Amino acid sequence: MATVTEALAHAWQVHQQGDVPQAERIYRQVLQVDPGNANGWCYLGIACYDLGKMDEAVAAYQQALRLNSNFPIAHNNLGNALSALGKLDEALACFDRALEMKPDYANAFNNRAAVFVKQGKFAEAEVAFQQALRLAPNYAPALANRGAALVKQGKLHEGVASSQEALRHNPGYAEAHKNLGIVLLLQGNFEQGWAEYEWRWKTGELKLPAFRQPLWDGERLAGKTILLHAEQGLGDTVHFIRYAQLVQQHGGRVVVACYKPLLPLLRSCPGIDELVVQGEEPPQFDVWVPLLSVPRILGTTLATIPANVPYLSADEKLVQHWRGKLPGADTFKIGIAWQGSPQYRDDRQRSIPLVHFAALADVTGVQLISLQKGPGTEQMGALAGRFTVTDLGPELDRQSGPFMDTAAVMKSLDLVVSADTVIAHVAGALGVPVWTALSHPPHWPWMLDRDDTPWYPKMRLFRQTTSGNWHNVFQRMAANLSTQLSSRDSENARLG
Repeated sequence: MATVTEALAHAWQVHQQGDVPQAERIYRQVLQVDPGNANGWCYLGIACYDLGKMDEAVAAYQQALRLNSNFPIAHNNLGNALSALGKLDEALACFDRALEMKPDYANAFNNRAAVFVKQGKFAEAEVAFQQALRLAPNYAPALANRGAALVKQGKLHEGVASSQEALRHNPGYAEAHKNLGIVLLLQGNFEQGWAEYEWRWKTGELKLPAFRQPLWDGERLAGKTILLHAEQGLGDTVHFIRYAQLVQQHGGRVVVACYKPLLPLLRSCPGIDELVVQGEEPPQFDVWVPLLSVPRILGTTLATIPANVPYLSADEKLVQHWRGKLPGADTFKIGIAWQGSPQYRDDRQRSIPLVHFAALADVTGVQLISLQKGPGTEQMGALAGRFTVTDLGPELDRQSGPFMDTAAVMKSLDLVVSADTVIAHVAGALGVPVWTALSHPPHWPWMLDRDDTPWYPKMRLFRQTTSGNWHNVFQRMAANLSTQLSSRDSENARLG
């Protein structure tokens, strides 16, 4: 008969071998026998965290700490779970308590720094990373995370050096490989960048679906059915769904598993034979591939980016409907979107306070029309008459489905101006003129030092010159807009 200590040791071995669900079951069995075992609750918290059950992880760690308050590992792990839930101040308090008990806890310093990065407090993050590295100079997680933080500050060369140092100490450290891939893609080095970016599946941040069918390697499909599996955000899916047509040209039937809100819009995308909701049971298929892995498989370079735009279309009846409803027939109508999903880890950097759009509203002859849905719409009520943004009301996308009315409205506008959210990608994929405001540094598909993008021919990029400085971005937009409208008015006068 195994003792509780032996059972926990066995469960941890199972856990380390990758069978986390089985390890969780054993931990729970042990805790039924010995519910006062703080170590058991901490192990259960780790299993729940690894399985993405963050609320259960928090509850398990809290129970461990009720049983043993002097438990720095449980405080540290609780901090990680709270951070994953977006409770960043609570997470910092947990790391601080862990460090009070164990001042040489390098991992707690590293995790504390990672929360500062999420908060955009990069100077504080650098200090915490350095504290971790003074304690453990060869600590690959701190080196890799410091590299990512440096990249977020635009210090690309220093960030690459830190990631490379992490790989010298741990050549198989996935986070460092992924971070290196992001910088290479930012720099337009697709050949090496795509390969390094594949390491994203080994970081623990993303999980490959457990399909029994093999991954596609680019071979001719010869009538087989391939499942393209969406990953990451809605914008990434809209951006890379263009590859469905190229995959179909390999001679197979293409099924796309995507997020439910995109189903109505993606029905207009060429190359898709069937759309299904991601997470539901897909139809039979022979091979599959994550959507953002297709560019690597097909060998996409800067010169071969598939820019056959538009590859999405709006319903013509909806276009006519909204064209007749939009106000301001004689104004220059600009659709705007400022807020992305708050769940996105870099949302603090990419979303824009609505007040910055005042610079556009101040341009004579301009009318701003909201394309914003959900989070961010509350900012319209706080404008207090500073400038006017037309709200199209709850009717937008209610009957026709997500993004369908939005796409139709876009086709009736003179311009779309958006933060780096799905709205910018939808406008780009529809082939409507769109200006996208980018943080410094931007998400990797936008690359560096250019005001256009080969992905979307009718998109113009306006970049922050320093992190957090949206004022300068919108001043440049307003100046360009004034010039454009003046030229248009002069041309109209000449023709009139």
